[in-house]
Amino acid sequence: GGTHRHEKRRASSPPSVMSTLPPNWMQSLQAGVQRMIDPNSSKTFRPRRQAKAISRLDRLNTLAQRTLGTGNLQEAVTLPPGEDLNEWLAVKTLDLFNEVNLVYGFVSDFCTTTSCPVMCAALPDGSICHYAWADEQIKTPIQLPACEYVSHLFSWVQRLLDDESIFPTKPDAQFPSNFRQTISLIFRRLFRVYAHTYHNHYERMVALSFLPHLNTCFKHFMYFVFEFNLIKVEELAPLQQLIDKLFQEDKRKHKQ
Repeated sequence: GGTHRHEKRRASSPPSVMSTLPPNWMQSLQAGVQRMIDPNSSKTFRPRRQAKAISRLDRLNTLAQRTLGTGNLQEAVTLPPGEDLNEWLAVKTLDLFNEVNLVYGFVSDFCTTTSCPVMCAALPDGSICHYAWADEQIKTPIQLPACEYVSHLFSWVQRLLDDESIFPTKPDAQFPSNFRQTISLIFRRLFRVYAHTYHNHYERMVALSFLPHLNTCFKHFMYFVFEFNLIKVEELAPLQQLIDKLFQEDKRKHKQ
């Protein structure tokens, strides 16, 4: 899908940065999603099922979870010594995709065709960046309400994760030659969910006391993006100021 600028609009002030985060933030995040979203709501957004078991990657997944638990997000995304790069990219893609699912679950009841008739985010100059959707079925990019865009996006990612020719699960199976490009496209598109959430549902996140979790999930996402150079700098423009603040804060924290 593509992007384009639209009319000028006064952008909301950049989100503030929470400096203290609970050590068990991921467990709190998952528990919060279950607690805060009405299970009887017809619009309830539920985290998508895990992709089918990737048995040969179980050890890497365990390692990923262990490093994530240390609170050092840089360490959590770095390729472990002696491990296969593509296998690591596959494990972390599933990991970070599930986090985006959980994050969007918090705002899905408020992200409607009425509140968000197009998938968009604000740029630093106040103009609006619209995201159009295209995939193997929709060849020509189209404008969609944000909730429909995200639904298409998550279904598309899940199809990729379930495709043995792209994310192989059998022992000694080879990853495709364009695997890195596929990963980059996934992350380019998932970034847009964070951009939309911060710019259009920031106040709701604050009201739900979810901002620390949102910031941590986003930092985890961006550390991985930077580690493997997955998104071009210009595409980060809607959240560049926030990214700078979050990473400056992390540097200060780890110097102490």
